[in-house]
Amino acid sequence: MKIYVLRYGHRPGRDKRVTTHVALVARAFGADGFILGDVADESVKESIEKVSEIWGGRIHFEMGVDSQKYCREWKRNGGLVVHLTMYGLHVDSVIDEVRRLGRDILVVVGSRKVPGFFYEVADYNVAIGHQPHSEVAALAVFLDRLFTGRELYLRFPDAKVEIVPSPRGKKVRRLGAGVE
Repeated sequence: MKIYVLRYGHRPGRDKRVTTHVALVARAFGADGFILGDVADESVKESIEKVSEIWGGRIHFEMGVDSQKYCREWKRNGGLVVHLTMYGLHVDSVIDEVRRLGRDILVVVGSRKVPGFFYEVADYNVAIGHQPHSEVAALAVFLDRLFTGRELYLRFPDAKVEIVPSPRGKKVRRLGAGVE
């Protein structure tokens, strides 16, 4: 099962940091790909490439693709579209079914007012609670529930550094040459 995250509605002048964080969560929590729909933003791409270079965990990255066309094509190829929205069904009521289907999943995460298209194209409109909250948090909780916590133990074989868990302070182990 492949997991891709599609971020639509990104506004380069306003959303750089949040969109970058959505992409970082996608990478760190086990997604295979990140799609920045409808616009190109080199700063988001550069941030993800830099993190992947040092911390490992290559993730497929595309930008500027038509979000609606991408969703339709994903479904045509047999994948599920899961739209994260506070108006959807509670994650706990659908996550077992989504996981059991074993199909590739496109997780759709918005940033501005949501066009009705995404509610209609989605196989599942999923809420992480029914209160306003961050799309970064929603993606993290969804992926955590999908992978039942296993993603928190991911290790990337191409990492140049890794965290050494410590009760106090910061410990980082260098694994390869060329770390800045």
